Amino acid sequence: MDKRLATRDEATRTGDDGWLREPMRRDRLLAALTLLVGTGVAIATPFALKAGAEFFLPVTAALVIAVALVPVLEWQERHRIPAPIAALVCVLLFLIAANIALAAIVVPATEFFRLLPERIDRIQSNVAPLLDFYASLTHYVDATIEKFASGPIGRAEQAAVAPPNSLIELAATSAPVVIIQLFFGILVVYFFLAGWTRTRARAITNRSSFGGAMATARVIQAVVDDVSAYLGTITVINMSLGLFVAFWLWMIGMPYPLMWGGVVALLNYIPYFGPIVAALLMALGGLMTFTDIWMAMVPAAIMIGCHLVEANVVTPLVVGHRLTISPLMILVSLSFWGWIWGTPGALLAVPLLIIMQTVIGAAGKPDIAGFLFEHGTLTTYRQRNDETTTEEEV
Repeated sequence: MDKRLATRDEATRTGDDGWLREPMRRDRLLAALTLLVGTGVAIATPFALKAGAEFFLPVTAALVIAVALVPVLEWQERHRIPAPIAALVCVLLFLIAANIALAAIVVPATEFFRLLPERIDRIQSNVAPLLDFYASLTHYVDATIEKFASGPIGRAEQAAVAPPNSLIELAATSAPVVIIQLFFGILVVYFFLAGWTRTRARAITNRSSFGGAMATARVIQAVVDDVSAYLGTITVINMSLGLFVAFWLWMIGMPYPLMWGGVVALLNYIPYFGPIVAALLMALGGLMTFTDIWMAMVPAAIMIGCHLVEANVVTPLVVGHRLTISPLMILVSLSFWGWIWGTPGALLAVPLLIIMQTVIGAAGKPDIAGFLFEHGTLTTYRQRNDETTTEEEV
């Protein structure tokens, strides 16, 4: 050790620091390559997920649903039910609940909005004052532009898109893909749950150290607890909100109140944007139902009032601080997954954000800045150069 220190001091005094530069160059090269590869993967991943949506979307949705059903699976296994049968029971329960929800929403919605062409006159009469104001404003703007323009105002041509001629044609072009994706997703959920206990045990026991095994167990349990707690709690809150809205809609005579309550409950899974869409749909439904514009806006007002109470009182009181997420992160996640997969991506945005937040919180955040600028890179090199320069001057 004394010889090594003496050699280092001698090299520093003579300015021969080549033995220091070589490791530093390797560290800087490794940091640069890691940064380039990480940047490339981060840029390419969204486009790969978007291009392969037919595969990645059902797999991701199935995995989120399966993780949420793990507590039900573990409860059955504690009661001596074999894993394959317990997984089958979980899948059947989920399918029954999903079919009941869809039947309560899709069938009445189809019947209700089938009357939309017949209710155009009522909607126009309700919004006639707004249409008259808009027509007057448009006429004034056009007249003003004609005074300043030297030539006629050109209008952009729009390409006509031929809609499907019938519902059968629409189903024939889209239904097979949807059916295949649903069947594939159900299989993923079943096999994930059937092999959950064995896979978790293998992931824990295959670690090379006891600390690594305990860390893996904590991460897995944290992900299951947080995702299942969030989805279970939010589902109960959304169902309660939908039933409450449906009750008040039934009180004012709105047709299909359970259907509107289901729409509110489903869209409330999408933070911020979902309630806005639900209010707009209920405003349209009110315009189709009632002859007075003020009465037509009551359903949307009921939904907005109930949502404000739920978002500011009920959800913070029930969820608490355990699953508190930054609103900025929620907006970023919504925009990201919504851009990639549309409405299904927006529905999955918050659960995926919880999974990533839980994994990062348990495993530790990567210190990219420290890796690039402290450990063997530019900062360390400059510090050593400064030390060498000082010793040379002395």
